[in-house]
Amino acid sequence: MLSIQAIPALGEHLNYIWLIQPENKNTVLIVDPGEAAPVIEALTSQNLTPIGILITHHHWDHVNGVAELVERYQLPVYGPKHEPIPHQSYLLTSTDTLTLPDFPAITILDIPGHTEGHIAYLTEGHLFCGDTLFGAGCGRLLGGTAAQLYDSLQHIMTLPPCTKIYCGHEYTADNLRFAQIIEPDNTDIAQRTKEIGRCIGIRDSTSKANIPFNTLPSTLALEILTNPFLRCHLPSVHAVAESYARNTLTDPLAVFTILRDWKTHF
Repeated sequence: MLSIQAIPALGEHLNYIWLIQPENKNTVLIVDPGEAAPVIEALTSQNLTPIGILITHHHWDHVNGVAELVERYQLPVYGPKHEPIPHQSYLLTSTDTLTLPDFPAITILDIPGHTEGHIAYLTEGHLFCGDTLFGAGCGRLLGGTAAQLYDSLQHIMTLPPCTKIYCGHEYTADNLRFAQIIEPDNTDIAQRTKEIGRCIGIRDSTSKANIPFNTLPSTLALEILTNPFLRCHLPSVHAVAESYARNTLTDPLAVFTILRDWKTHF
């Protein structure tokens, strides 16, 4: 069994840094540390010992804390083979599996699109997918192509529906506003929006401005029901995308490409 902890970071960027901890152990892996200070605070206050850093992609808000954490704790850094990661010790692709002391095996998935070399980490049904898949959304195209990102999401959809999704940002509320435009009659989106609203209300009523919305992790099953980028094969989504594009769209990839561009300008 694993315990997963979210560390909110970088203020308005709404990043999540994840700590992965085995049951009855004080060792942790750090996922995508965009800044070091909140990680150090969590490790110190909970008497946790980091044994490594897992990086999904090279963007600054996922790696800016690496140098300080490596210097302080002398940690190995695991990351994508095809991206420049600071202080990287191990270059990973989908042919690799991590076996680390006290931790279950960690499978590497190649999921390009947001960036060209983006990877994910899958262990015991927990998927750490960086900025490829968000709650009710997906990442922008910042180095990869729409076809790559679409294929990566299709690959993720082959995982068990109970897979828990740990993404890099808390964008769920904004993504659901877009999802409601794409599928205004989707009752699952309406219910998820209602639940997210309660979470945001809890956050707004507290003095701790940096606590998470508590909307994550989601599950793959929930994403399949409420995430328009995983629903491009549906006739209703296809029709809305065609209306927006004012053009005939021939396949789900064309629908996805239009939705991704639409969300970028939403």
